[in-house]
Amino acid sequence: MTAWHPPAPLSAGSGAPIRVLICEDQALVRAGYVTIFSAQPDMEVVGEAADGRAAVEAARALRPDVAVMDIRMPLLDGIEATRQLAGPGTTARTRILVVTTFNVDAYVYEALRAGASGFLLKDAPPAELVNGVRTVVRGESLLAPAVTRTLIGEFAARVRAPDGTAPAPVPAPGPGAGPDAAQEREREQEQEQERLKVLTPREHEVLGLLSAGLSNAEIAAELVLSAETVKTYVSRILTKLDLRDRVQAVVLAYRAGVAPGRR
Repeated sequence: MTAWHPPAPLSAGSGAPIRVLICEDQALVRAGYVTIFSAQPDMEVVGEAADGRAAVEAARALRPDVAVMDIRMPLLDGIEATRQLAGPGTTARTRILVVTTFNVDAYVYEALRAGASGFLLKDAPPAELVNGVRTVVRGESLLAPAVTRTLIGEFAARVRAPDGTAPAPVPAPGPGAGPDAAQEREREQEQEQERLKVLTPREHEVLGLLSAGLSNAEIAAELVLSAETVKTYVSRILTKLDLRDRVQAVVLAYRAGVAPGRR
């Protein structure tokens, strides 16, 4: 099911509103999101999708700035929908904000690799959801404060699993993915390390701290720099590595094996 919304009128002197697509299979939750985002003067809900296939079709047709994406949806899960909209090789500029139940949803790690720009818990207050949309539109990463370092640490543990296992895609793969998967991960790590050679030593430092879950202000304090200087370094890193946002930088750092093992 897909519902498209008519454009909202702009107030005098305002810029273009943030175009939001709601991708959620539960009708009550979806209606709640529509109410929250439609009430914001700088946002408009351009459509709704109740399953993953509809989400992909609506995003490609409507070209929203942000798709608020559930993970467990019928027909096509939110991870695969995210991959089709924001994964490697895609050219669309829609950013994906995953809203998930972190403590029970093991698939959140795969969504990182699929291209999601941010994560929030489903019990986040409305103000946090609204701020989340604004944050990812600015090209910044958003990981819920309660899960940031834990999420990154868990992701690192899964990526670096010594037995070659990986985060379970949807559906879960069958047995027998041991040595071949380990060799593939080693090749992937070498490729990602090669990509990082374009960075300066300072940019490597910033990337390492960023991948540990530190904010710009925390990185600035760690390196005794101004927050504005750190912001410039982060922007350069994203540009040099052709990354969409900070979340993709975190994923790259772990895939390259250069992220610190903070938890």
